Amino acid sequence: MVIGVYVLERRWFEQWKEFVESGDQNSSSFPGQIDNTELFEDLDSYHLKERLVENEDFVLVPAEAWHKLLSWYGMVDGQPPLERKVVDLPSTLKVEVYPVQVFLCLHSNMDNVVTAQFSRTDSIQRVQKTVCRSFSVPPGSECRLWMKSSDSSCERLRNVHLSVLDACLSSGMTVIMETRNADGTWPSSRPQIMRTSVEDQDSYQGQPGVCGLTNLGNTCFMNSALQCLSNVPPLTEYFLRNLYLDELNFTNPLGMKGEIAEAYADVIKQMWSGRHYSVVPRVFKTKVGHFASQFLGYQQHDSQELLSFLLDGLHEDLNRVKNKEYIELRDADGRPDQEVAEEAWRNHRRRNDSVIVDTFHGLFKSTLVCPECHKVSVTFDPFCYLSVPLPVSKERVMEVFFVSLDPYAKPVQHRVVVPKAGKVSDLCSCLSEMTNVHPTQMVVADVFNHRFYKIYSADESLSCILDRDDIFVYELRDPEDEQEDQVLLALYLRERSHYRDYGTGSSSYGTSLFGHPLLLSVPRSSCSREALYDLFLQRLVRYVRCPDPTDELDEEDEDDDEDELYKTQTNGISDGKMSSSRRFMEPASEPAPEPAPELASEPALESVQNATQDKEEDKQEEASSPSPTANEQPMKKRACPKRRRSLFSIQAVNSNGTTERGTGEGDSAVSFSSQPYVAIDWDPDMKKRFYNENEAEKYVKHVSMEVPQQQTTVQLQECIELFTTVETLEEENPWYCPVCKTHQLATKKLDLWSLPEVLIIHLKRFSYTKFTREKLDSIVDFPLRDLDFSDCLLRKHPANGEPPSRYDLIAVSNHYGGLRDGHYTSYARNKDNGQWYYLDDSKVTYAKEEQIVTNAAYVLFYHRQDKIRKPTLPAPSTNPAPSSDSQPHNANSCKNDEAGPGSASCVTMETE
Repeated sequence: MVIGVYVLERRWFEQWKEFVESGDQNSSSFPGQIDNTELFEDLDSYHLKERLVENEDFVLVPAEAWHKLLSWYGMVDGQPPLERKVVDLPSTLKVEVYPVQVFLCLHSNMDNVVTAQFSRTDSIQRVQKTVCRSFSVPPGSECRLWMKSSDSSCERLRNVHLSVLDACLSSGMTVIMETRNADGTWPSSRPQIMRTSVEDQDSYQGQPGVCGLTNLGNTCFMNSALQCLSNVPPLTEYFLRNLYLDELNFTNPLGMKGEIAEAYADVIKQMWSGRHYSVVPRVFKTKVGHFASQFLGYQQHDSQELLSFLLDGLHEDLNRVKNKEYIELRDADGRPDQEVAEEAWRNHRRRNDSVIVDTFHGLFKSTLVCPECHKVSVTFDPFCYLSVPLPVSKERVMEVFFVSLDPYAKPVQHRVVVPKAGKVSDLCSCLSEMTNVHPTQMVVADVFNHRFYKIYSADESLSCILDRDDIFVYELRDPEDEQEDQVLLALYLRERSHYRDYGTGSSSYGTSLFGHPLLLSVPRSSCSREALYDLFLQRLVRYVRCPDPTDELDEEDEDDDEDELYKTQTNGISDGKMSSSRRFMEPASEPAPEPAPELASEPALESVQNATQDKEEDKQEEASSPSPTANEQPMKKRACPKRRRSLFSIQAVNSNGTTERGTGEGDSAVSFSSQPYVAIDWDPDMKKRFYNENEAEKYVKHVSMEVPQQQTTVQLQECIELFTTVETLEEENPWYCPVCKTHQLATKKLDLWSLPEVLIIHLKRFSYTKFTREKLDSIVDFPLRDLDFSDCLLRKHPANGEPPSRYDLIAVSNHYGGLRDGHYTSYARNKDNGQWYYLDDSKVTYAKEEQIVTNAAYVLFYHRQDKIRKPTLPAPSTNPAPSSDSQPHNANSCKNDEAGPGSASCVTMETE
């Protein structure tokens, strides 16, 4: 099943929703033409930016809705509509925001390359037909395809009935076609480019396990998890010794027919053969996507989620229990913990018996207490890893720009500490302490693309503001010092193009926003054009030079053109004969607006909000003529024979900074929202002469920016203590009390009873609540040796000898970046030589122990000391002599500055 949908830029869509929800068809929130500019990498190729996120960067709309929007609003010239397919993949529907884009060529001429896009549900046969059509391959020619990834290795695409997805054909790869020679041979024979990674590296004999994993396209999360598991000694030895062959479970309905276990075994055997610098885990990736639809495609995912799936999949594929019996779970009912725990573990092993259980499963005690009847329920539950919370700070650091009322003062960048659950008023209060400006004289706004994306009210939550937003705080006049009411004006700066845009059906000039917008309060009596002009000029005095007597700015013959511009430009300022005051006008080709009902009683705002009460016949006469008639112009010229030319003109605009406004049905009037937006339009020559762009962009840093942000450090022990802290269940997950016979928000406490041989600790860095989403970048100080759980375990051990509760670190999965994107790597200790390595996809480098503890650590792997074997090989020299071998795959030395994050020196393991 294939359905069409369209990708639409989220900000435009939100603007449209606001416009529609307002119920006012003449609202100034009118979105204008559909504009997806923010989604493109550039406006030449119109390639989408990488890693766009649905509902953050774009929304998806059905084809029918798209065509309606397009017919109503049109689209920015030149932009292609972003039509995408909804494809029916195994157990899920997916929208292909990013189709697979590959390069096609013939083996006989690989310099001649064409680009093609395919759906992941397309068959390889369709790819083959596209190659034949693109290069005019004669019908009936016997041909075969090769798939070449970025690591230069090639694979045969033997089964042309496979889908693009199942064949692991991903964007950026090259498909090479060759046709059979007349003598029956194949042109490729065994050329360099057609060798597989195994054949390429037969001569390489390196340290087993020290092997990279090729990134297939956003698969660093998978590579990180695989590298960590690969360096778990008991699991890896289980596969290397082929013990899994006798334990493959092909009939387990909860398993994956042994396919995940076999695919994992293939990867491990290649990585530990010592014959590869880097392994390409395509088959494994295909199997994972086949059995877990959330990992289909090539989007970034979470290494811990992949790890959780893999451990469960391996367990079920290798479960020694072929027929699981039904076991009814019993509550403790006052029985001793030891008895209940042993019973729970026995029951677990009767249904779950595998190398995964042997290696990774432990037991914790769960205690629930009913808040009504105080019933205590105790159960013992198995776990495969511990997900421990990080202490969450109640404060947040924000960086904002403060724009003073003093026109000569540059904006000042401040760093403020605010309550994480606070409001915009809290931000203003914190900033007030640094600026001595009262919070009520501040307005906070999100500036995006030279305009106000949002102007916040004081009671809005700070969670609405993201760290990446550009936040400006504007100082306003003290209302107590003013004799009359003030109007809050949003001021945009626009530059006119040199040429009129006749292509749109009008003779108006095009405009583009530039610079930083301003928010300023204006007395109602100063809303005339002349008063606003002087006020704006004063406000911009720092970077706008006022004309002096030597500047030749007198308007003479060009007055006619300027006046015509004001008349014809959308929402231009009319200097027409029907009104002595200058005011903002709608396009002259449309009926002039009626007074907006909500503004009719505010005469001081008339000029800004286009609500001047004129006689109806005067409006109709103005509207009936798109430009001054020939006999009108001499009259105007005689009335104003010569005047000083303005630096800029003033226009009424909507919140987008565009002057086009929608109209209602029939003759209904155009009105403004309660927030007036105006723009000052600059002629390019005038802007060049009087606007100092360099000065306008200047700002200063407050001393708060110089104070280094304190990196929060917590101890791993604190996280474990938080894990065992009493908590109250959330409303979404209540507990059914068997005594009260109803669901209750019980208190819950987890305690550790027994720990496995290999303990996986997942640090919950990604925090999700109803209102916020964030990544916690705190440094968790975790020990590399002697992590002792003896004080945490409820089950006590005899004092004689070393209790089996001390652990040493063997691997770490790292996550760099934030919520929207990021990169996964890993640190791992080789079981054979005891050396630590930093593994970044196909690149492997030596690592020092002091480099391992960072704020990127995400999943920790600990091995219990009583099970650790001593290394069987001496640790390698981390500063090997440069190899004299010039072959790329035998380069076993590199410069220190080429190492990964924090590495000292490295072994170049990357496949050419």
